[in-house]
Amino acid sequence: MTSLVRNLLCMIFVCSAMGVAMAQEKTKLRMGVIENSARSISHMGLNIALKRGFFDEENIALEVVPLPGVQFQIEALDKGRVDISHTATPYLIQAVLAGSDSIAVVGGLANPVFSVVAKPDVKSYSDLKGRVVGLSLSVDTITLGSLKLFAKAGLAPDAYETRVLVGTPPRVNCLVDVDCAAVPVGQPDDLVLMRKGYVKLGDSLEVIPALQFNVLAARRTWAHQNEALMIRYVSAIGRAYRYMNDPVNRVDVVALIAEATRAPLDIADEIYRFYFEPYRGIMPRAGEINMEGMSAVLSLMRDGGELQSPLPPASRFVDLAFLQKAGLQ
Repeated sequence: MTSLVRNLLCMIFVCSAMGVAMAQEKTKLRMGVIENSARSISHMGLNIALKRGFFDEENIALEVVPLPGVQFQIEALDKGRVDISHTATPYLIQAVLAGSDSIAVVGGLANPVFSVVAKPDVKSYSDLKGRVVGLSLSVDTITLGSLKLFAKAGLAPDAYETRVLVGTPPRVNCLVDVDCAAVPVGQPDDLVLMRKGYVKLGDSLEVIPALQFNVLAARRTWAHQNEALMIRYVSAIGRAYRYMNDPVNRVDVVALIAEATRAPLDIADEIYRFYFEPYRGIMPRAGEINMEGMSAVLSLMRDGGELQSPLPPASRFVDLAFLQKAGLQ
């Protein structure tokens, strides 16, 4: 073999190795989530995408960035600390109306079920008179839904004392160890508490229509500058929701719910049956955004005094381009 041929073969080998390395190199993407809610059922799409390697298959190195609370999710986006942020829809709406460039790019938990759970001695809403009720921030749909439940039961706003407790752990702590007579919580916490003797007074499905409760948001400018990456990201999330919705994966999804939420396996199974047997629209089918649900959030915020009529169009807060190009919307 001549030295020329040898050199050419070496060059081909080096170039091929570089090409493989470049193909395998993952793009880093920072995603913000609330630290207190990391084990919430609302993060199952993210958890499944991570556990089943859907981000890896899209060549995305996802860095999950813990954020201290709901009020910091869009702020972290606007300040460039994260690229994507999980957020409750009302906070996105508030931020956009205040000038934020952020928009919803993927749908999350669509129609949440928050139960008002009370201490064992509370048998009805009327037993909350003169006592402390732990709620979230006034703009939060958790708070707005709870207030609607109280009103439906004939409980006047001045009949009880409210305490702002952001995040499920502080509300559960207030119910169990402090002086809250009742708090709203989601799954699995409501089921766990009920098994311990706490009382479920009602839930959000009684008073709130289908919503787009949670979304994944990004800065509009950044998202369009990184369109290919965004399409890969929404594809990974979409695969996770499809995986979750497929009855073939039931046993695995129940195990993943139990692992993520730290709930007993039988409670995880109960959550799955409630959500998917039959399908209740609580989770998206493939990460799609429910535009009617977005409009319902705006109406709920108006009813709660957070917005005034005329309401802005839901399309102001959403960019469906990435879902559409991924074939998910």
